[in-house]
Amino acid sequence: MRIRSLGVIDDAVVELSPGFTAVTGETGAGKTMVVTSLGLLLGGRADPALVRIGAKSAVVEGRIALRPGATAAIRAEEAGAELDEGALLVSRTVSAEGRSRAFLGGRSVPVGVLAELADELVAVHGQTDQQGLLRPARQREALDRYAGDAVAGPLAKYAEAYRRLRAVAGELEELTTRARERAQEADLLRFGLDEIAAVEPLAGEDTELAAEAGRLGHAEALASAAALAHAALAGNPEDPESVDATTLVAGAHRALDAVRSHDPALAALAERIGEVGILLGDVAGELAGYADDLDADPLRLAAVEERRAALTALTRKYGEDIEAVLAWAQQSAARLTELDGDDDRIGELTAERDGLRGELSVLAQELTDARTEAAARFADAVTAELASLAMPHARVSFAVRQVADPEGVEVDGRTVACGPTGADEVELLLAPHPGAPARPIAKGASGGELSRVMLAVEVVFAGTDPVPTYLFDEVDAGVGGRAAVEIGRRLAKLAKSAQVVVVTHLPQVAAFADRQLLVEKTNDGTVTRSGVTVLEGEDRVRELSRMLAGQEDSETARAHAEELLATARAEG
Repeated sequence: MRIRSLGVIDDAVVELSPGFTAVTGETGAGKTMVVTSLGLLLGGRADPALVRIGAKSAVVEGRIALRPGATAAIRAEEAGAELDEGALLVSRTVSAEGRSRAFLGGRSVPVGVLAELADELVAVHGQTDQQGLLRPARQREALDRYAGDAVAGPLAKYAEAYRRLRAVAGELEELTTRARERAQEADLLRFGLDEIAAVEPLAGEDTELAAEAGRLGHAEALASAAALAHAALAGNPEDPESVDATTLVAGAHRALDAVRSHDPALAALAERIGEVGILLGDVAGELAGYADDLDADPLRLAAVEERRAALTALTRKYGEDIEAVLAWAQQSAARLTELDGDDDRIGELTAERDGLRGELSVLAQELTDARTEAAARFADAVTAELASLAMPHARVSFAVRQVADPEGVEVDGRTVACGPTGADEVELLLAPHPGAPARPIAKGASGGELSRVMLAVEVVFAGTDPVPTYLFDEVDAGVGGRAAVEIGRRLAKLAKSAQVVVVTHLPQVAAFADRQLLVEKTNDGTVTRSGVTVLEGEDRVRELSRMLAGQEDSETARAHAEELLATARAEG
């Protein structure tokens, strides 16, 4: 990896061994930046606070060797990346403003693509993971992960059935607890629908009746106006001396028609006057028919007003107009059908709930059986690891138990509480020596014992993870002496089958590394290109001496450092 402008690191290259690499240095020298850099390459959150003060951006570049046909290689090529002689070039840039860019095999990709590849490439184990594993929920997740498909299969089915049961139970509770409210709602809907059905309104009827009422209420005025207009257009037969518009227009047309052959313009005007005459005749005829058809029946007017009053009563309650009233009736009829069918629905939901509980009982039993079996294997594997970590008499076990609940599911002949992940409560227990009671690891282990237990757990996980690289970030904290030597020996053994990177303060661990990297600052507080160095020969002895005694030139510390290196080489 090459790291630029990240935290205290100005510009440095980190060369990791294919086997076991130990990263050491003074506290605050920037060792953690190695972990942070790897996290950025694997799609971790881009924090602008990581950018070195005064720099525009931080850049991390890495070259990752991939096995032929590896899932990560296939996914990278799908994203458009090109492999360089079987290796994948990855780059991540974080600007001081918080923007982040990712490159994979020379191609710009979303950061999420890097995160997808992370699970296939590197397993990171640190002190945060240790603290998380102290929580029973995380311990259950760890056990499920270790169990693999034996738990994953039934757990997926269980989760789906549990989700459906929650939905069914919620709907059933709503239906049963709101029975009175639903009955009241149904009565109101029935009353409204009966009231509308009694009137039998028609779409647009209110508008038509309003127009008819207007005509009937002003029939005399309308008839008088129509008669006067007809007389003005067609003349009054009772007054032969009256002059009407039709006669006048006809006279004008005859006058022009007599001379139209002498001037085309005048002929055009004669045509237009003729059209006016025809139009006046049509209008006069319609006025005569309107007056004859006009109904002035007071009984009809009373019937119209009565009908309008009935429609108005509906629009006051159910809508602005009859169209809105009819729409309300349609919606209410559908809702009433739904409410009337609730009793049947309650029966259906009750049967489905009981069926789902039976299904959950079967699946919960499968999960309990699978977890119990995996717990025994997991505990034996961790116990074996503890024997290699200077805790030969310690025993690790898992408590897989349930809590009684009359409303739960049946497991092992008992009705117990269940949740989204099953009915089991899982807790990791430790008996540090023979005769000691098994207690939760958070209460039953000292600081050094806890670190070793957590490391043993991580190593067991490493055996089940199909990833080529494991990063341990100071998981050996709180350990020293013989136990530290055993941790170094165990990590070296793990490195024979995978790449292992360890950030450590322990010389006993660092001595077992195939390569030791020293991170150190310059006088101005930065880590430059020369600030991450591969230690060999005398330089490595000096660093181990410093880690042992705080004194690089102490003869006793040097002798001890050389002894550690010799022991590690002999076992390698």
